[in-house]
Amino acid sequence: MSDWHDREPIYRQLAHRLAGRLLDGDPPEGEAMPSVRQLAARFMLNPITVNRALTELADDGVLEMRRGLGLFVRPGARERLRGLERERFLADEWPLLRERLRRLGLTPDQLGGLQS
Repeated sequence: MSDWHDREPIYRQLAHRLAGRLLDGDPPEGEAMPSVRQLAARFMLNPITVNRALTELADDGVLEMRRGLGLFVRPGARERLRGLERERFLADEWPLLRERLRRLGLTPDQLGGLQS
């Protein structure tokens, strides 16, 4: 998987991808994260980039380092992430999306038909 874009740093894109997986319960709370080397191989990235993404998630309070064991998903991580992702969406993505909808003349009624 190497479909990275240049609108934000790759480590941040990886942090978002990992956050999405965590929101889906992969890995579950209390379980270990894959190692830096495993993630670097999976995403074909430099381990330093992967480490930076994991550090961002740890700084957000989602992961915790257990000395000699690695990084683990903290209890309550999914709910914390859900709140953080909502805040990011409302601050960063929603204003752009709302403006695009306005420019296209799309109404909430028209969007209602797009639900799956």
